[in-house]
Amino acid sequence: MTIRATIPRLPTQPGVYRFRDDRGRALYIGRATDLRRRVASYWGDLKDRRHLRRMVPRIVAIEAVACQSVHEAAWLERNLLERAKPYWNRTRGGQEVPVYIRLEPTPRLRIIHSGHQPTDFGPYLGGLKVRTAVAALDRVLPVAYTGGRLTGSERDMARVRGIVPDSRALLAATIAGVLARDPAACAQVRDALAQRRDAAAAELAFEFAGRLQEELEAIEWVIAPQRVTVAGAGHGEVHGWADGVLVSFAIRDGRVNQWQQRDAPQAPLAKLASTPAEWVSFATEAAGLAARLRFAASLESG
Repeated sequence: MTIRATIPRLPTQPGVYRFRDDRGRALYIGRATDLRRRVASYWGDLKDRRHLRRMVPRIVAIEAVACQSVHEAAWLERNLLERAKPYWNRTRGGQEVPVYIRLEPTPRLRIIHSGHQPTDFGPYLGGLKVRTAVAALDRVLPVAYTGGRLTGSERDMARVRGIVPDSRALLAATIAGVLARDPAACAQVRDALAQRRDAAAAELAFEFAGRLQEELEAIEWVIAPQRVTVAGAGHGEVHGWADGVLVSFAIRDGRVNQWQQRDAPQAPLAKLASTPAEWVSFATEAAGLAARLRFAASLESG
């Protein structure tokens, strides 16, 4: 089967995939933690996706965009589905809720669902994941214990942990560093959570160790690279070209919400030159993958 020849050319990294029929219409858009494995699964038993069985025989082309993280793939899928929902997708947009994190002066961390401010961190997808990440930050960097309105038990806990009002600036700066993806701050929180998880497991406190592992994974979700939704990034277009394939993305209000591919025997120099520098690698990688998939399909058909 020609279409399956392209699957081994897919990377084993997170990303978004799209299926097309023989008329070039988009059939389905999905996201994956492992693009190759996920796409290959459509030619398996589809136990949990029975409604898609009738779609598979109609697939004649596979397109994909590799992402730097599962979080980035989740955002790209959501943006594309909000723009246009293919027939076989059940819902427009994604399942996760967009949220922001605010570091308030009180001080405390707060999850913001609407009315975010320029100083807030985000946006992030997944209210549950973000709440878990905030819990992890509160555990490792308890800035709330530096506030002036603590209960007796909170004052005792602050004293045990060596937290005093003068700790506020350092704790707040480290939290901001984590949310800004500063490597040193992120490593500090990762290491602290991992040490506590391992200590809990050594003491056979497996439930607590599991909770700490969830918090560690939630931190990774929040700090993972995420380029396709950037607050305040405005509008624009980005283009990448490789081996006769042009891949273009439209950006609206900082969100990559349109993805097109077409044959282009010659590199469109004007379009490539107009692509902002911060998007060049993203678009070039997407074009390279598109060209590999197109080449694999042409070899099989030839």
